[in-house]
Amino acid sequence: MVVFTIRKTHRTKWALFCLSLFVVITYRCFSTVPVSRKVGLSANSSQFTFNGEPFRILGGSIHYFRVPRAYWRDRLMKMKACGINTLTTSVPWNLHQPQRKIFNFDMELDLEAYINLAAEMGLWVILRPGPYISSELDLGGLPSWLLQDDNMKLRTTYHGFTEAVEIFWNKLIPKVVPLQFKNGGPIIAVQVENEYGSFAKDDDYMPFIKEALQSRGISELLLTSHNHNTIKSGGVEGALRSLKLQKLNQRDIQNLNIIQPNRPTIVMDYCTGWYDVWGELHHVLPPEDAISTVIQILRLGMSINLYMFHGGSSFGFMSGGVAEPYYKALVTSYDYDAPLSEAGEYTQKYHLLRNVFTEFHSKSLPEMPNLQHKQAYEQVIMYQHMSLWDALTFTEGPFQSHVPISMENIPTNNMNGQSYGYTLYETTITTGGLLTSGDNVKDRATVFVNKDYIGIFKRQNLKLDIPDGEGQRTLSLLVENCGRVNRGRNLDKQRKGLVGDIFLNNIPLRDFTIYSLEMKPDFISNLYQAPWKELPIRPSFPSFFMGQLSTYGYSFDTFVKLPGWVKGVVFINGINLGRYWSIGPQQTLYVPGPLINRRVNHVIVFEEQECDYILNFLDTADLGMEQDIQ
Repeated sequence: MVVFTIRKTHRTKWALFCLSLFVVITYRCFSTVPVSRKVGLSANSSQFTFNGEPFRILGGSIHYFRVPRAYWRDRLMKMKACGINTLTTSVPWNLHQPQRKIFNFDMELDLEAYINLAAEMGLWVILRPGPYISSELDLGGLPSWLLQDDNMKLRTTYHGFTEAVEIFWNKLIPKVVPLQFKNGGPIIAVQVENEYGSFAKDDDYMPFIKEALQSRGISELLLTSHNHNTIKSGGVEGALRSLKLQKLNQRDIQNLNIIQPNRPTIVMDYCTGWYDVWGELHHVLPPEDAISTVIQILRLGMSINLYMFHGGSSFGFMSGGVAEPYYKALVTSYDYDAPLSEAGEYTQKYHLLRNVFTEFHSKSLPEMPNLQHKQAYEQVIMYQHMSLWDALTFTEGPFQSHVPISMENIPTNNMNGQSYGYTLYETTITTGGLLTSGDNVKDRATVFVNKDYIGIFKRQNLKLDIPDGEGQRTLSLLVENCGRVNRGRNLDKQRKGLVGDIFLNNIPLRDFTIYSLEMKPDFISNLYQAPWKELPIRPSFPSFFMGQLSTYGYSFDTFVKLPGWVKGVVFINGINLGRYWSIGPQQTLYVPGPLINRRVNHVIVFEEQECDYILNFLDTADLGMEQDIQ
């Protein structure tokens, strides 16, 4: 028997040594991560190898910023139980750097915590740091303050863009370098940009992005992702090209194999569904069609990443827009008809995929986690009211400008401009006549004279008749950024608000007072303390309405529906759930349980046009009438 004699002065060091030894032994016994960290993911033959052994990527995308942090573990456990071995996630630059000198990596934006949790779940990680990620985000995830530069050329080597990228990556990349496989973390590959060549082409850009990653310590396998138009043109030497598709096309595979022979093939974006836009139907991909394509991909020996495995929600003003064939704004839900629903529920696709992926595992898959209960709460009747005009005292500003200026150039947010929400422009008129907007309203303006509603400027309605009146009157235009397009050839032209002159009888209007209505948390917090009024019989619009949701015991997920309301935004306990619009398809907004307090919950709704003062809280989602994806 060996007897250790420990002096009192050394007990602390001995305890720390024992604790460290215990952690190492436990990690090596129970971690699914191999101890050897020399090789990593390799693409030097026709099949991926990982740590020297053949490896098939069975991936799925979940965006941490679209899921409440309290539900990260639940969603990743469900991913693991489906047979997924690799998590992919994109990094939204616009959310992490909302202003030039302000960076946010907290709460739902704690990327390091998310990646570490994936490792704890036994998932490998493919990171997509952008800088452009698309992902149906406003401006494709690029920060709007970039557009303050009139000469800005996004996704090029234009110095104003590359300098901004380097500043952001000086903050971001050091956070993820220690999380690479060779450094003991779960990151096995990093994607360089996204679909480059589709809508932008600068021969020096992709090499710049690649060098910017590697010079900051990125050393794992590099990937690029392409649709059929960019397989040849959008790659970069030293990065494995991958495919983006929804239906298998043998020609695309052949073209890819010609460009990079004897290299593994991965469908980096197999689209499990599609996004929705306001005014159309809810897009769905029949489960049998989706699974049939997945099986074909796997039978060909290819790797796959499901985009999305779980979509989540574009809370707040996060959602973008599409420009082709004409502008359409994206809805709040990012359900995407994915295998896991917006609220994390299992779908038929999930069960079918689990059956398929089971065949690629030597051990039984983990048990499927139980689902969270969904609750239909009592109706909320709005009992207090505050007109938009009364709420203006709680905004930053107002600001004066001789000519209209875009929201990005309003001197707010430490001179970074306004990113999202509404902007109110007011000027004085002395006559009636024809008001014309041309193409200078981005994206939708509600027009008032002396606070009386006149009409709406939108892309199909560029003229309004202004009634005659006596003396000076106030003309107001409440302009909404409905979402900057997230892809296309016109990213550089996505300035919002009034981007040029508005004419009355062919004379340009001048001398504007401008209010920024970004509706950030501090603004909503101030509204709670404001002098609200009892709801009148005939309230004015636009207006804020307030009510209370009462709960008892544990807080559950729910879905808010606004029958009789037209268009606006819903806030619960100061959190912006997103936009609603009666034109559909989306009919409910997802309310995660962690956002709900026990007992009293303050509900504020900003409504532009009309409402019936009642909110329903349901236990099921309603994303609208469905349409199969063609």
